[in-house]
Amino acid sequence: MDKQKLIINGGRKIEGELSLHGAKNAALPILAATVLIKDGESVIHNCPRLTDVDAALRILSHIGVKCRRSGSTVISDACAIGNCEIPVRLMREMRSSIVFLGSVLGRTGHCRMSYPGGCELGPRPIDLHLSALRSMGAVIEETHGFLDCSAPKGLNGTEISLSFPSVGATENIMLAAVTANGVTVVDGAAKEPEITDLAGFLTACGAQISGAGTDRIVIRGKEKLCGAEHSVMPDRIAAVTYMCCAAVTGGELILSGADIGHIGAVVPVFKEMGCRVYSFGKDSIYIKAPERLKAPHTIRTMPYPYFPTDAQAPLMAVCTVADGTAVFVENIFDNRYRHVSELLRMGAKIKTEGRVAVVQGVRCLSAAELVSPDLRGGAALVIAALCAEGTSTIGGISHIDRGYEAIEKSLYSVGADIRRI
Repeated sequence: MDKQKLIINGGRKIEGELSLHGAKNAALPILAATVLIKDGESVIHNCPRLTDVDAALRILSHIGVKCRRSGSTVISDACAIGNCEIPVRLMREMRSSIVFLGSVLGRTGHCRMSYPGGCELGPRPIDLHLSALRSMGAVIEETHGFLDCSAPKGLNGTEISLSFPSVGATENIMLAAVTANGVTVVDGAAKEPEITDLAGFLTACGAQISGAGTDRIVIRGKEKLCGAEHSVMPDRIAAVTYMCCAAVTGGELILSGADIGHIGAVVPVFKEMGCRVYSFGKDSIYIKAPERLKAPHTIRTMPYPYFPTDAQAPLMAVCTVADGTAVFVENIFDNRYRHVSELLRMGAKIKTEGRVAVVQGVRCLSAAELVSPDLRGGAALVIAALCAEGTSTIGGISHIDRGYEAIEKSLYSVGADIRRI
């Protein structure tokens, strides 16, 4: 049971410099990809210390991959995999565990797993994953919440057209295709930077992939991949979250180890709210907030390169104290306004109907006892508590730990009055 809490005394400006950790959503598929390496070790740098990453490492260990961690570096040896079944208890720890389907099936020709766990964000059907793998020759039976998968004649390259640019489906196809027979062409592929990062690791291992980062990816299968060294890209959603922390407190923050190109759809929103935002050096982002933020007009979540759904909740928390009214339209997931009820407890003025949320900014929020509903909703509550009058308590922080590396230590280092109990 999740008994830990965050205690936040609001009203402190976020000021200083913060180093960004590696991206959760890039590290997880890359760790899954190490299953495919038959020769040599995989050395993954900038691998964040997150509970989701820990869950991925437990899955790797269970199927026979030898893993060890040294600081932010994970070293894996998948030369002698002996298990192709992932138990329920491990699958339930994170929703993105489904990405192991493509890699385990590609490596062993068999895979048995339950449906994945993770944040409850409404239905996230894996039909795109399964239909793509079936078109490559996989035989998949769905019985009693389990997926029994095999490739009796091996996996074969084919042309796949995705009806929606699903990140997870694109990753699973890539992982299955890099060692399949022939050429796989994916049209309608996801274009997220995490896809490009996965392709970068696989290419370093000897895979032949072109077009990653566009809507058409071509993969030429190879019989064997070799170990390689790779550094995980910075976490763009964590970058947005910490920028929100600075913005909502009227602060000034430098994020090092960040890539402003990854958040191109979010930077204009901060500027519309009155913030100064720019990049300097190779990998740093600067943000300075005005005394009072202006509400942005309309924010619509869409697949990359447009506004990311994972940034919706953090930005909404900022808008609760902005001058004016902001409208949010959530086009990716259902059930992604679960943080709203908690923000209302703090005095926010928000109305929701279906996919739309209307946020009327107030002068100040009040501290409250809160519970994180999910990963990004939990981050939104932290942001709101930083600017609220009084002391807030946030429970359910195991959700936050899934995607933010010691968030209380990071924020404390730049001026927040925050602690974990």
